[in-house]
Amino acid sequence: MTTIVLSTLAILAIFLSVGIWVGVGLMGVGIVSLELFRNMPVERLLAQSIWNTASSPELVALPLFILMGEILFRTRLSEMLFDGLSPWVRHIPGRLLHTNILGCTLFAAISGSSAATTALVGRITANELLSRGYNPSLAVGSLAGAGTLGFLIPPSTMLIIYGVLAQVSILKMFVAGIVPGLLLALSFMIYVGVRSVMNPSLLPEEKEQVTARDLIQGLLKIGPVLILILFVVGSMVFGFATPTEAAAIGVFGAILVSALQRCFSWKGIWQACISAMHTTSMIGLIIAGAVFLSIAIGFLQIPSTIASAISALNLSPLALIALLIVFYVLLGTVLEGMSLIVMTLPITLPLVTAVGYDPIWFGIFLILVVEMAMITPPIGFNLFVINGITGTPLGQLTRAAFPFFLILVFFTLLLALFPDIVTWLPDNLSFGTRGLK
Repeated sequence: MTTIVLSTLAILAIFLSVGIWVGVGLMGVGIVSLELFRNMPVERLLAQSIWNTASSPELVALPLFILMGEILFRTRLSEMLFDGLSPWVRHIPGRLLHTNILGCTLFAAISGSSAATTALVGRITANELLSRGYNPSLAVGSLAGAGTLGFLIPPSTMLIIYGVLAQVSILKMFVAGIVPGLLLALSFMIYVGVRSVMNPSLLPEEKEQVTARDLIQGLLKIGPVLILILFVVGSMVFGFATPTEAAAIGVFGAILVSALQRCFSWKGIWQACISAMHTTSMIGLIIAGAVFLSIAIGFLQIPSTIASAISALNLSPLALIALLIVFYVLLGTVLEGMSLIVMTLPITLPLVTAVGYDPIWFGIFLILVVEMAMITPPIGFNLFVINGITGTPLGQLTRAAFPFFLILVFFTLLLALFPDIVTWLPDNLSFGTRGLK
């Protein structure tokens, strides 16, 4: 069995190192491994696996949510978010630095992508904060940390992918991400506020006064986003719509927001559709490859072998989670987030459920460790996005994002100690045939 495990890992390393597309590489690993170690009709298994994955109804929501984000990405939403949030945070310790965190929180609820969230919010807030004299390290660090919320707060493409691969309710995954997402955003805000109070020189002198009229105008500017979030997320949480129906509502709402901001054009819609098609095709291929690989390594009995080896260590549940955090952080230095999930899920999910953690909880855990990878060099994609926006060197960005990386680590351990933070809401919501149970 050791020979099978080592050979499969070697085949995986070879396929990925030669630059093959991740989805094709995952399929190739499964095909070669089964041909070498099992006598079975691999071509039939591959065809059936691809068909079952491609025809999965749970995946229908994925291209719609991606399209919604693409349409909004082509509006003046980032400018409206900054202008709308600014009056509301001027008297909070940390002041306009919170526009990074709150802006990312709001856009995460209508995007589902960490990179898109960071790019859209950062292209306005980063330059505004730096030009106003805010501490560069705290400005770009808070953007890097908050940008990761795009994967955690629903609707998230990563949560959809996990739900399909782990065969758990996507709707429950969406609901499970709400409370941790908001608490993580609050943790970032508390850190920024405490740093600002301890060292007021991090902020410029504030001379501008905020009136009630400014607050109302700010609310009107972010109003369309809040309404869109209410309709998309609220319709799912309260059982009025399935994820696919909510995604369709989101696309329609995104078009309305585009029209209200006078950004609507048929050319822009066409570009959004093409971009969404490219992203969906890439994700679909990776999912198909991951599903087949998980089936293949199941036939090879690799997960049960590794699970038995780790079980023999007699680790406590918390020690196992700590070990997995280290494992995923190390992998995150060489793999991007989606690959991280699809390659490891068949092995790590049985381990975690064996010690008593819920699969829904583990999905949120995985998203959090993927978020760590987003701000961990050399692959940390959020760092590259911010580098492109501000020109800040990657080494400086890494140091700026490190406190937010530590917040993610401690927050993940907190969820391991108190898993009900994740599971209570999805376990206690039930709203008829379209609801969670």
